[in-house]
Amino acid sequence: MIQSIEKQIEKSIKSKPKGSLVLPDDYLTVGSSEAIRKALDRLEEKKVIIRVAHGIYVRPKISKLIGPLTPSAEEVAEAIAKRDRMRTVPTGSYALNALGLSTQVPMNIVLLTDGSPREIKVGKRTIKFKKTTPKNLLAKGKISRLVIQALKEIGNGKVTVEEEQKILDLLRKEDVKDLKHDIGLAPVWIQKIMKKALTDGKD
Repeated sequence: MIQSIEKQIEKSIKSKPKGSLVLPDDYLTVGSSEAIRKALDRLEEKKVIIRVAHGIYVRPKISKLIGPLTPSAEEVAEAIAKRDRMRTVPTGSYALNALGLSTQVPMNIVLLTDGSPREIKVGKRTIKFKKTTPKNLLAKGKISRLVIQALKEIGNGKVTVEEEQKILDLLRKEDVKDLKHDIGLAPVWIQKIMKKALTDGKD
């Protein structure tokens, strides 16, 4: 039975594009969690998959120059959030980087979440899930939720003219309904900046 579970999982993994993340939860219909874990362990030994973090594997892409390519910490963070059905919001320098306000790739990815707090190592980088209040996760817009966290990181009174302009240009791409909703969740000083994006940009 175990053998057929391993074969089924291997066949499924090989049908995925190289670079795809593989989670044990993907195969809950195939067998017990113990049988799935054993099958994945054996497939890891056979180099069909590579473990990138606890309970997270990847079907490796192979580069002729540097060998197996592993997924980024960002992709792993996304996979964990999906697996555990958590809501997350990037915060700190990660939010700045995601918006293009900082070119520095943060070694630590910090995500606010309604799930359980934890830290996961992916290569040299760390993903930190920080428990937060539901209010911090209510933002609907993909851009506006990042903007709120990025502005908190920069700090009140420290936003440069260039940063503000870049933020407003990004916010004008946001769905107006979502933007208006999210403005109401932000601290007052951030609301003032975000409201400027509701104008046509001529002022």
